[in-house]
Amino acid sequence: MPESDYPDIRGLHLFKDMADEHFLSLTRGAYVQNFPPQIELITEGDPSDFLHILLSGSVDLFSTWNGRETSMATVRPISTFILAATIRDAPYLMSARTLEKSRIALIPSQDVRSVFDGDNSFARAIVTELAQCYRSVVKNTKDLKLRTSLERLANYILRQQNRRGGASEFDLDFEKRRLASFLGMTPENLSRAFKGLQPYGVTVNGNRISIDNQKDLERFAKPSPLIDDVST
Repeated sequence: MPESDYPDIRGLHLFKDMADEHFLSLTRGAYVQNFPPQIELITEGDPSDFLHILLSGSVDLFSTWNGRETSMATVRPISTFILAATIRDAPYLMSARTLEKSRIALIPSQDVRSVFDGDNSFARAIVTELAQCYRSVVKNTKDLKLRTSLERLANYILRQQNRRGGASEFDLDFEKRRLASFLGMTPENLSRAFKGLQPYGVTVNGNRISIDNQKDLERFAKPSPLIDDVST
């Protein structure tokens, strides 16, 4: 791994408090690779040979069953994936592919587990990150089970707006077919849902979202920090 990548990785919560010698032992066996768009990095069911760290670009975590496919999450830099499989030495439960040109560091899972056993700060950071991942899964399950498709889309739009500093107009991060999959809808249902939000001040033109009545949209969506706030 190039030393120029050390500061970005070291700055992650997962690695920032671990002993220097343990960090160096991890990076000694790691390497960095550039991937073009739409490259499958891992396949669900395969052994978890590496801990992946996304340095630039974006990655789609997805799963398939019985001829169907669904998007589970989008990974953005700088962050790790999929940590739980690495720690448990278990098969990947999701697949991953690049959405755009991406730069990714790969650390052998065996090295991660060895350092986990010998570095208390690293072990505590891993437990914290896995706890956050678990809470994210609970929030996503609540979103899917407690909200209608229209409510899920409304709250997704509000979350995206918040990520962009409250802008009243912004572009979706990815194509609508993938958004529909992420929200648990068919593309046809997503199209109907967008039309269903027009009375609440939401208009869509291609991938461009405009919010003309913030209060009406929030009144309908009823965003909750126990579902929508990633910091909770």
